[in-house]
Amino acid sequence: MKSPFILYAEDISQIEAVCAQLHLGAYASSVFVIDKDGQLIAQQGDTSSIDTTALASLTAGAIAAAGGLAQLLGEKEFPVQLHEGERECIHTSLVGNRLILVLIFDERSSLGLVKMRLKKAHTELAALLSVIELRAEEQRSSAQAFSEISDDDIEAFFELGDEPREG
Repeated sequence: MKSPFILYAEDISQIEAVCAQLHLGAYASSVFVIDKDGQLIAQQGDTSSIDTTALASLTAGAIAAAGGLAQLLGEKEFPVQLHEGERECIHTSLVGNRLILVLIFDERSSLGLVKMRLKKAHTELAALLSVIELRAEEQRSSAQAFSEISDDDIEAFFELGDEPREG
């Protein structure tokens, strides 16, 4: 089971910057970063006609279903998926074990351009995710140090300060 982690405003800003660069560079209609639990983290582009909450949860479900199919075939995961429609295509790729990068594009772009631009974005997001996960691990370690302190220890500490001092 993966442990929870916290995204700070700076993390979101960096993720949004990667999305913005990918959106422009790949001529995408829109770009999303979603966590594997189906929560939308960042978005760029024209999202006015998209129910982003539904997109996020359905994408997470599709990734989970593809993971089940992969296991049936003896694969670890299917980290990349492409859905081609008459007008638009959706490219999804896993970033680490936590994030899903979703790119929606139409005839203004091509799969080759999308794949080329995705490489850089994927590398940048993976580096950001590593930093975020490292910070979360450090915070868990710090919290464990305090978990050894009992309520009695805290009470005893404050009682020491209540004693009158001579000086």
